[in-house]
Amino acid sequence: MRCAPMSVNNNAATRITTGEPMTSADPARLGRLTDWAAEQYGLAPDALKLTLAAGDASFRRYYRLTLPDGATRILMDAPPAQEDSRPFLAIASDWLAAGLPVPRVHHADLDLGFLMLDDLGDTPLQNSFTSHEATIDGFDKAIALIHELQAKAPRDALPLYDAALLTRELDLFPEWCLEGLLGIAPPPGWAELVTQLVDSALEQPRFVVHRDFDAMNLMREDNALVMIDFQDAVAGPLSYDLISLTRGRYRRFDAATLRHWQAAFRERAIADGRLDPAIDAERFHFWCDAMAAQRSLKVLGIFCRLTLRDGKNGYLARLPHFLSHLDDSLAPWPAFADLRHWLHATFTPALEETLAAQGIETPASEVMTRETTA
Repeated sequence: MRCAPMSVNNNAATRITTGEPMTSADPARLGRLTDWAAEQYGLAPDALKLTLAAGDASFRRYYRLTLPDGATRILMDAPPAQEDSRPFLAIASDWLAAGLPVPRVHHADLDLGFLMLDDLGDTPLQNSFTSHEATIDGFDKAIALIHELQAKAPRDALPLYDAALLTRELDLFPEWCLEGLLGIAPPPGWAELVTQLVDSALEQPRFVVHRDFDAMNLMREDNALVMIDFQDAVAGPLSYDLISLTRGRYRRFDAATLRHWQAAFRERAIADGRLDPAIDAERFHFWCDAMAAQRSLKVLGIFCRLTLRDGKNGYLARLPHFLSHLDDSLAPWPAFADLRHWLHATFTPALEETLAAQGIETPASEVMTRETTA
């Protein structure tokens, strides 16, 4: 979650020590993490204070380490049986060397699954959205960082966001959302839709894709943005991170605002040599909407899997928000009319009935518009 030259240590003590109580953690593992952190500084474990900083949809946990002199670090606990931290270490090193804003890794033990990172504080970009103007300004700054990421980050060592991966992601929707949660069949023409969305993604120029470029994964530090949670980065479609940001978990923008950002992104990509000028605006907008449809369908499936397989709470209430993103992405294009009809006639009633039966309240998805500028 936050992260300098790295040193790797393969030995750690096992005594259990605690700072503040952390009932959500495995006490034995927390004890090993505390001992390991103390060992890096030649201190006794009881000289350290650990407080739970964050968790996420994976098995990772993050703790704030406070040293006797008041300095802080973030400890990432990523159990090796569930989480492979090697991509995070490699990407952090490559992106830092490229001059990109990412946390430094001070120490790492891959066998234990412990990493010590820079502490970037507790202010993700999302927390600065206190007004319409602040929200738009924050998104503009984040989009500028996507351009920087694509221009600087090396992509040769990253996995490809290829047809197989794109298809596996789409398959999560019928498996976990339709069959697993709702008990309904896929829409007519599902296989053809998958092909269409995958082909659209593969048509795009390939650059580094953070893959979860979101306002909660951009930390504010000294009025700059620092990227975190980039361990799943791939080499993939030009538009993906733009879509991940502008059609993410926390905001829903109107079509005019989305088109404004997409048109500006296209122009900047052409100016920087990342996009062929022959790709006209309408084709680029279709790429963006098709990418948004792919991602929304994937997220609907993932949120259902997190609920049904992993027993995590709170994700079903977010489904209508991403359903709105999906509907927004389909609405402008006649090619998606059949799927959109199915969404309204079949999927939405089934989802509403299921959520109501479970007593899940889903507030209306907020729509924000961009101020008209001269």
